[in-house]
Amino acid sequence: MLTINPRRYGAAVLVGALAALMCASAAEAAEAVRGSLWSQVKAIKETGNVAVVAEATGPRGHRFASAGKADADTGTPAMSYDAFRIGSATKTFTATVVLQLVGEGRMSLDDTVEHWLPGVVSGNGNDGSKITIRQLLQHTSGIFNYTADLPELASTEDFQAGRYTTYTPAQLVAIATRHAPDFAPGTGWNYSNTNYILAGMVIDRVTGHTWQDEVTRRIIRPLGLHRTSTPGTNPSIPGPHLHGYSNFGSGPTIDVTAFNPSAAGAAGEIISTTTDLTTFYTALMRGRLLAPAQLAQMQATVPAPILPGARYGLGLMWVPLSCGGGYFGHAGDVPGYSTRDGVTPDGRRAAVVERTGNGGPGSEQAMDTLIDEQLCEA
Repeated sequence: MLTINPRRYGAAVLVGALAALMCASAAEAAEAVRGSLWSQVKAIKETGNVAVVAEATGPRGHRFASAGKADADTGTPAMSYDAFRIGSATKTFTATVVLQLVGEGRMSLDDTVEHWLPGVVSGNGNDGSKITIRQLLQHTSGIFNYTADLPELASTEDFQAGRYTTYTPAQLVAIATRHAPDFAPGTGWNYSNTNYILAGMVIDRVTGHTWQDEVTRRIIRPLGLHRTSTPGTNPSIPGPHLHGYSNFGSGPTIDVTAFNPSAAGAAGEIISTTTDLTTFYTALMRGRLLAPAQLAQMQATVPAPILPGARYGLGLMWVPLSCGGGYFGHAGDVPGYSTRDGVTPDGRRAAVVERTGNGGPGSEQAMDTLIDEQLCEA
């Protein structure tokens, strides 16, 4: 005959009830966190974008959210694992390689551009002997931004006419040096993609290998970034990916996915995913890619009028958080794609969001809000 001790049974019921309540509360809290990310992704989508994917990591774990269509023609839904063009977030990869070479004693941040690339920056007041490698990475060189004079970015028609054009880095620099500098080196700050085309050329000269090979060997393979690639002149995006869409400000909206990224080079060529970017920026902040001295150089910033209170280091932006402190990362925009990312200095929290399409009023602000709120979440 089975007998039950009423007191023990009652205690067991109470413990079980409390455990169930705690599990339910934890589940509800986790769902609230996921819902927060989803609501932010939905808000970005509703500002006029075709697709939005996002990822956030922190003390509460790993969360993903997506909305919209990866391909507007087929109706394929956007997924968290879809790859995309990261645009200027490429600059952090390029700067990391340069700083690794500095750490290895193979070059110095105080070397001049002329030292490594004789005669490349000259004419119309441009003088490579007065520009240092640090100034390239920091956007204080004064050299003109070649993308402001790149035909493919001017209109829908111009993009369609030149989307498969192959550019050499030297050709892109030549576009820039047709113009006078914006200011004397070291006397101002202005975002210029030309700086990072030159940084890529310096990597080539120092190592004897392309900057793409060095990024792959030093960053992509060691970190296991399986969906990250440096496509060179290949106009396609491998594997599942988001299609990009743009109207270039005023023309008809077209699918801009197929694009020869040599026009972006070491300033904006790379393809990646939210997961790979999270892994990269987290590893960078945790000291897995740079020695402390070089990471400190990277994080030493100057004022940069990109966002209120923003500052720029060497291939990294610093942005203040609404909850105090700030985060590091690098925005990226290339036709059809817009990337925002952020990681706290200790590498414990990270957030990445990608949108495709033209966007509309409030679209960029909604992306910045997602990064801020995810990094501030308790």
